[in-house]
Amino acid sequence: MKTETMKLLDSAATHELMAKLYGEENVEKNVRRYKDLVQKFEKEFGDKDIKMFTSPGRTEISGNHTDHNHGKVLAGSINLDCVGAAAKNDNNKVNIISETFDQKFSIDLADLAPSTKMAGTVDLVKGLLKGFQEMGYKIGGFDAYITSNVISAAGVSSSAAFEMLLCSILNVFFNDSKMDVVAYAHIGKYSENHYWNKSSGLLDQMACAVGGLITIDFYDPQNPKVEQIPFDFGSQNHSLIIVNTGKGHADLSADYSSIPNEMKKVAEYFGKEVCAQVKEEDVIENLAKVRAFAGDRSVMRALHFFEENKQVEREVAALKENRFDEFLAGITASGNSSWKWLQNCYTTSNVQEQGISVALALTELFIAEKKRGACRIHGGGFAGVIMAMLPNDLVDEYVEYIEKALGKGNAYKMSIRPYGAVCVDEMV
Repeated sequence: MKTETMKLLDSAATHELMAKLYGEENVEKNVRRYKDLVQKFEKEFGDKDIKMFTSPGRTEISGNHTDHNHGKVLAGSINLDCVGAAAKNDNNKVNIISETFDQKFSIDLADLAPSTKMAGTVDLVKGLLKGFQEMGYKIGGFDAYITSNVISAAGVSSSAAFEMLLCSILNVFFNDSKMDVVAYAHIGKYSENHYWNKSSGLLDQMACAVGGLITIDFYDPQNPKVEQIPFDFGSQNHSLIIVNTGKGHADLSADYSSIPNEMKKVAEYFGKEVCAQVKEEDVIENLAKVRAFAGDRSVMRALHFFEENKQVEREVAALKENRFDEFLAGITASGNSSWKWLQNCYTTSNVQEQGISVALALTELFIAEKKRGACRIHGGGFAGVIMAMLPNDLVDEYVEYIEKALGKGNAYKMSIRPYGAVCVDEMV
C-alpha cells in the first residue's frame, strides 16, 4: 500500500494539486514532506491502506471583531497546513501521533466523556468524535500520523486546522465523503464549546474547512450564511505576510472581553443583545444618550462594527468584480478602523508597549514609499501579529526591512490556497 501511495505522490496530477496548495516553487518540498509522513506512518502503524489529508490555517482579511456581535467577515485559507496520513483500523480506537506537538495517544470510542480538566488535545478529539455522533454521522477506529507547519500563537488557527483535518478523515473513512464541509465547522465548534469550555464561534473552523476566500454573515449565528468567493488570488502575484510583533507581557483577557461587551452595551440601550440588531443611524440619532449610557469608547467600537460590516461587503464586491486595487484599499481601511475606532492595537494597561502599532507604522511607511500593498492588524489585537499584503516583487525587501526592526524569523510569507480540508487521494 505504501508503494502505491509513493507512486501517487510522484504523479503529474499530484504535482498539479501541490502547486495549487503550496505554490509552484514549493511543490518538490511538499512532495518530500508527504513522503516523509507516509514513511513515518508505516514505521509506527505498519503497511496499511493509507490515505493522505490536508487542512489549512486561515487568515482574517476583514471583519475584525464583528462575529461576536453577529456581523460579517471575510477570511481565507492559507498555504500553511496540517497534514496527515491515516488508515482505518478494526480495534474501535483512534490512535494519533502528532509529530509537531510531540503527542501520542489513543482514544477508546466506547469512552468519549471529557476529562475533569476539559482541556488538551485528547479532550478536543473526544469532542469531535462525540460531535459526529450528536449530529448523526458515523465514527470508527483509525490510525493517524499528523504534522503541521501552521504557526502557533499567530492568529492563523492551528487548532482549527487540526480539527478540520480529523473531520475530513472521519468523513472519508466512515461517511462515504458525503458530508458538507460546513458540518465540519459546526462539529469543531461543538467540541470547543462542550469539551474545552471555550465559547468559540464558527469563523476559524469555517475558513479552514471551506477553503479559498469566503465571506460569512453571522446574523443568525446558528445558521451563518457562508459564501465562497470565486477569485483566483494566485493570479494577482501578491503574497500575504504575517508579522509577529512580540507577545505582550500583560494579561489581555480583560482587553479582549471589553470589545464584545462594550458593543453589546450600545445594543442594550436599544433593548437589543448585539449590534447586528441595531441600526447605525439610530445610534447617531440618539448619540448623546447612548454616550451617557454606554460610554464613548463603546460608541466608537459600535461605529467600527457598523462600518466594518459595510467594508466587508465592499471588499467582497471588489473581489467578485475583479477590482483588486479596491480590495487592497479595503484592507487598509479595515485596519485603520481597527486602529482608530475599535482601538485594539495596544492595551491601555501598558501604553509604552505598542508592538502592533510600531509594526503597522513601519509597514505603512514602506507601503507609502512603494505606493503598493496594504496592511492591517490581524486577529484579536492588543499584542501579537499584523498582516501585510504585498506584490511578490516587494516581499523579500519588506521581510528584510521589518525583521531588521523587529528581529529575525518574525515575518512569514503565505498565500491564499483554493482548497480547505480535503483528502489528497480524492483530489488527484
